[in-house]
Amino acid sequence: MPFQRVKPEKLSSAVVEQIELLILRGVLRPGERLPSERELSERLGVSRPSLREAVSELQARGLLDARAGAGIYVSDVLGSAFSEALIGLFANHDEAVFDYLSFRRDMEGLAAERAAKLGTATDLEVINALFSKMEIAHGKRNPAEEAQLDADFHLAIIEASHNVIMLHMMRAMYQLLREGVFYNRQIMFKQRTTREALLDQHRAINDALQARDPGAARAAVEAHLGYVEAALFADRKAEANEAIARQRLRREIDRG
Repeated sequence: MPFQRVKPEKLSSAVVEQIELLILRGVLRPGERLPSERELSERLGVSRPSLREAVSELQARGLLDARAGAGIYVSDVLGSAFSEALIGLFANHDEAVFDYLSFRRDMEGLAAERAAKLGTATDLEVINALFSKMEIAHGKRNPAEEAQLDADFHLAIIEASHNVIMLHMMRAMYQLLREGVFYNRQIMFKQRTTREALLDQHRAINDALQARDPGAARAAVEAHLGYVEAALFADRKAEANEAIARQRLRREIDRG
């Protein structure tokens, strides 16, 4: 008969599996610091030697980093899916910017549809809490805070879709956005009319999700990102027109 004796699992192996799953599911995020060794061993109910063995294995796999005097962190490299050369290409060509927005519209529309269907009550509570923070930040008129909450809101929707491949891929995309590779998100939140429109669009997305309406959630995300694309295109066009106007002005000055 094709049976083998069952071997008891090592405690360190159980710890490795638990931390792996927390990273895979996006609960532990790139760059996040783990609790101290004492606290973590108490939470997991294992000895420090077993914990150290697990951490060592996770470091060897590239999932954790030990920083001298600072503790253990989830590896930053997990938040990047693109080479430096490719990131440079993205940053230098507008074609990549608009393809990025098109890609986001497709992926996040699907994520919103899935979140409306598959998101738990807690998932939707997180999304609603982030939207409430967006409303508060809107009153403060702080572009940096609004831009950060905008990213957190969209990532919460992706998390609520419960697809780990989509989660890690889109998190890498958002990391590039935070670094200004595609465009400066804060600019979107500096103009009053744009800020009002963006808040209304996020409200529509949140309302559809809270109502668990997959079609409306997808349509609201697609409309929002279509608006962002149009606004960015108008901004690029205005920059080009201003450059031409300056050339004409310089010509008139030079002619005396």
